[in-house]
Amino acid sequence: MEQQSVLRSRPPGSGLLSEAEILRRLGRRRTPGRRTALPVQGKAKTGDALRGDHELNPGLYDESARLRAAAVLVPIVLQGEEPQVLLTRRTEHLTDHAGQIAFPGGRVEPQDAGPREAALRETREEIGLAPKHIDIIGQLDIYVTRTGFEVTPLVALVRPPFDLKADPFEVAEIFEVPLAFFLNDSSREIHSRQWRGEERRFFVYPYEDYYIWGATAGMLNNLAEWLNETKT
Repeated sequence: MEQQSVLRSRPPGSGLLSEAEILRRLGRRRTPGRRTALPVQGKAKTGDALRGDHELNPGLYDESARLRAAAVLVPIVLQGEEPQVLLTRRTEHLTDHAGQIAFPGGRVEPQDAGPREAALRETREEIGLAPKHIDIIGQLDIYVTRTGFEVTPLVALVRPPFDLKADPFEVAEIFEVPLAFFLNDSSREIHSRQWRGEERRFFVYPYEDYYIWGATAGMLNNLAEWLNETKT
């Protein structure tokens, strides 16, 4: 399936970043961000920042729980003058996160050498994007989810032309959002709802008919922090 038949058309944005500027800002030396006392399964190195749903909801997690390793690709498509962030909408029948907006990715399996290999494998399986089109340029802070995963978000530049083919079991839709939309602070909202008898707060990026929230919105907020140079 060709890219044009899968991706929804995109409105223009503002505040554009060049490829060189994206590379420069993501390439800066990171300093540790908010930490968590949660035990981490594996590959978080000393000094890595651990972000997650707990940032807006202190005490959300069972700190005795063991976390499972996962990885996602954060694809920035370099098409024309305006970079786009590629996202998916999960199918409604899935057991976990049905119908939600997500990055391509999933858990790190035993056959994967690490998060990078897992993200590339899952991306190919879910949306048919071959590794030859993907240039991984950086890593965001590890993100801990309330469902028990430590997610490694890998930022990549993707250059057309390329073909996409959604896995019909997992992916209902593939679409793009202008990167500039996420870099605009006014695009980010904080919503809340009741969960297990308590109020849970979370980041949201409402975009057209899409409700981007949860871990995906948290990682997009982290991407905006780096690209807006709000970290020192």
